[in-house]
Amino acid sequence: MDNFTSRSTFLLMGFSHIRELQILHAMLFLMAYLAALLGNLLIITLITKDEGLHTPMYFFLKNLSFLDLCLISITVPKSIANSLMNRNTISFPGCVAQVFFFFLLATTEVALLTVMSYDRYVAICHPLRYESLMSPGACVQMAASSWVSGGLNAVLHTAATFSVPMCGPPDVHQFFCDVPQLLALACSYNVGELVVIGLSLLLDFACFVLMDISYLRIFSAVLRMPSAVGRSKVFSTCLPHLLVVTLFLSSGFFAYLRPLPKSPSVLDLLVSVFYTLVPPTMNPLIYSLRNKDMKVALRRLLVNRCPPSN
Repeated sequence: MDNFTSRSTFLLMGFSHIRELQILHAMLFLMAYLAALLGNLLIITLITKDEGLHTPMYFFLKNLSFLDLCLISITVPKSIANSLMNRNTISFPGCVAQVFFFFLLATTEVALLTVMSYDRYVAICHPLRYESLMSPGACVQMAASSWVSGGLNAVLHTAATFSVPMCGPPDVHQFFCDVPQLLALACSYNVGELVVIGLSLLLDFACFVLMDISYLRIFSAVLRMPSAVGRSKVFSTCLPHLLVVTLFLSSGFFAYLRPLPKSPSVLDLLVSVFYTLVPPTMNPLIYSLRNKDMKVALRRLLVNRCPPSN
């Protein structure tokens, strides 16, 4: 294929051409996808139906669950279908859509995670000012700003990535249309997209620093708490959340800063799992199974659905 057009087809090379490994990959991805689907839908349902969860923290968590649900649905179902059907094609419009929605959702998620860390910082370090700083209007503005930043970043990445003609074999050595692998197909050096990637990574790093500052202040305040139970509750929620955020961002930094090897690398495929599959699957476990309010809301929902018989 000498040049790509809107009618072209990309080949997603995936993890393996061996049929048994394709089935194994599909089953593992399917289990992770179903876990993320059920977990995030459960969180959205509980927060929507339980009035006790209509607070700023759970408003942002509901947005995060919706983002995770969409983020994992952009890449994983297509990869599962390709493995099960023993094919590896994706249309040019489908590839463009994957790039756009991946950056829309991933960028929005980073911004929202930053807002959530600020929300916890205000709640723990400035409880008397919490209601004024995190009013319903302020929460909506913060969430909307996160979505707007994601939309702008997605437009820039999509336009820059596909602004340069692509030549050669249409092989994308990834299980979805990821930008580093698409840049390897460009006929010429794509300076525009490299600049956009650089700016995005700087903004992501700034968000990560702000999150770290928020959590450091939270931990500092928590260590001064007289209650060991209160300290344990905060640490049990914040530390796993910080770990998932670190995995999400560090794997993304590695994938987008590392020069692509001349031959396909399994490492690139494994690293991409940490920013596409792990956060949407782990976030529901952190925020539901380890959260007392969510457990109470779940029991209340089950009791209302299945009232005890006389």
